[in-house]
Amino acid sequence: MTDDLIINTITPVTHDLGGFKVHRTLPSRPHTMVGPFVFFDQMGPAHLPQGQGIDVRPHPHINLATVTYLFAGAIDHRDSLGTFATIEPGAVNLMTAGTGIVHSERSPQTQRDAGPELSGIQTWIALPERDEEMAPAFEHVGRDALPVISAGGARARVIMGSLWGAAAPTTTYASTIYADILLDRDSAVPIDADADERALYLALGDASLDGMKLEPQTLYVLAPGHPATLRSAEGGRVMLCGGEAFTSPRHVWWNFVSSSRDRINQAKADWKAGNFPKVPGDDQEFIPIPEIVRTTSDG
Repeated sequence: MTDDLIINTITPVTHDLGGFKVHRTLPSRPHTMVGPFVFFDQMGPAHLPQGQGIDVRPHPHINLATVTYLFAGAIDHRDSLGTFATIEPGAVNLMTAGTGIVHSERSPQTQRDAGPELSGIQTWIALPERDEEMAPAFEHVGRDALPVISAGGARARVIMGSLWGAAAPTTTYASTIYADILLDRDSAVPIDADADERALYLALGDASLDGMKLEPQTLYVLAPGHPATLRSAEGGRVMLCGGEAFTSPRHVWWNFVSSSRDRINQAKADWKAGNFPKVPGDDQEFIPIPEIVRTTSDG
């Protein structure tokens, strides 16, 4: 059964960023996208020394939306729209780049003083071609606004789209499903076959799918049209992501995603020339165009 169910198993590329690790499964050579999801990073889990924190300096994006979701810790978000928002566990930050946006992500001072925790998932969602050049936007949805459903010994927070009859208020541009499934010991829940494309990612603990053990920090891309049962013996945390299949490919280069390579080249030139807007309150630093690009779909 599992031979027919799983069409791709993507092991992570892991980067040590000094104090914490990032495990990246999308984009990958065998599989660039799962539904609209074109980037999938797990941050941590980590506990940084007192006085330290994360400092992701201002950097640009185009033609995509970033989705930040935390299990532990907090991050201060600032962007070129003038937004300031602190994200905490169970909430979601949706930043839509559209024509272009710049943002920074840093640990709040209160977290630094205590020695910050960091654990969570950041994904990028490709925009449909009709929306790629929309105006930039930012949306924060608090944890109390995201539905939590209980079934089969599990609790699932719906981050985007709908699951088990409950829908999140988070904006979607294409049909999307994104959920955080917390599995108790000896739990079993259905994974429906409604979406065009689906994937499961074991972030923490243990889980199995139709009797096959899932490995941590691994993305399992599921065959369309096949329902399955997700179980855990000792308890675990699994992310479900997916949605409608895109009919045109997306190119990924550094922080830029687009259906057009020419558009990415224009974004490179604009960032080098300083043509992107600044981030109010965080405009003294920036990340330059890298010499070696780790995030790319084009080899």
